Amino acid sequence: MELTDWAYELAENLLAESLPRRWEHSKGVAGCARNLEPILGGDAELMYAAAVLHDIGYAPDLVETGFHPLDGARFLRDRAHGDARVTNLVAHHSCALLEAEERGLRAELAGEFPTERDDLIDALIYCDMTTTPDGTPTDPRERVAEIVGRYGPDSLIGRFIRRAEPEIYAAAARIDRRLAEYRLPR
Repeated sequence: MELTDWAYELAENLLAESLPRRWEHSKGVAGCARNLEPILGGDAELMYAAAVLHDIGYAPDLVETGFHPLDGARFLRDRAHGDARVTNLVAHHSCALLEAEERGLRAELAGEFPTERDDLIDALIYCDMTTTPDGTPTDPRERVAEIVGRYGPDSLIGRFIRRAEPEIYAAAARIDRRLAEYRLPR
């Protein structure tokens, strides 16, 4: 089975029934990844797979640590025998090392899963942070504000996302630049 078909089916099976809103978000993030295909080249399929799978660690049957990037990546590696690069992107999506630090899990995450190329990390941040929880497009600033509002500024997630905010905006700006350069007449 093609990587994207496998990833979509797996994410749907894990999220659609138990976490339908999370599934809508994941489909929106995957749709955004499809829109980045012109700048991703040979890594477009990889990015789509990582995008649709990025939040599977929230699935009730997968929760072990309560830190969804780590739980999802461990599932992909240990039980689903997923592509290593997809697994690493899921593990490190959207500044996960900063959240892992807040949770006391940074050494585990960094030790178990190597990071991918910066441009791919940027692309996944962009896709996640330009998609609402309901799967519709948004602006990264609105997305950060929504996350802080949902969890509260003093919560673990609130603290993490505020620390990650500069990198989120920088990653989005880098992807926007690449998209603009692609669209320039040649």
